[in-house]
Amino acid sequence: MTKQLIVKDEIMINATPSKVWGILTKPKYVAQWDELPEDYPNEDMTEGSQVVWELPDGGKSITTIIKAEVGKELIISLFVSKWEVKPNEGDVAYRYQLEEMGNQTLLKFEIGDFSLLSNGQMYYDASVEFAQHSKQVIKQLAEN
Repeated sequence: MTKQLIVKDEIMINATPSKVWGILTKPKYVAQWDELPEDYPNEDMTEGSQVVWELPDGGKSITTIIKAEVGKELIISLFVSKWEVKPNEGDVAYRYQLEEMGNQTLLKFEIGDFSLLSNGQMYYDASVEFAQHSKQVIKQLAEN
């Protein structure tokens, strides 16, 4: 069995789950901690929302929100058209879980499983960097 390539991280945020949820789903905030295409609509991201990027090689990268339990859990499936293997929806995903802890929120996230892809280690390494950066920006936005 192949070792799973799932980035796991967490951060304690001095804000309510509803405030953190807004940072995760409102495009004006998402654009500060993740990349959004220029033409992305300004509506809050909800179950079924998709973000589509045109890639330089002519392919597409698509994220789809497959679960949005407000203030609790957000799961965003990732699909890239140039992948040799076509994983099932949700097999490669961004999973954000929010746990209320007094007047703070523990934000846990998992990104992957990239072991399903031939160049999964590259995606895993990039996601480690993404997680380190984005969690700090999410914390800063939620606490201000």
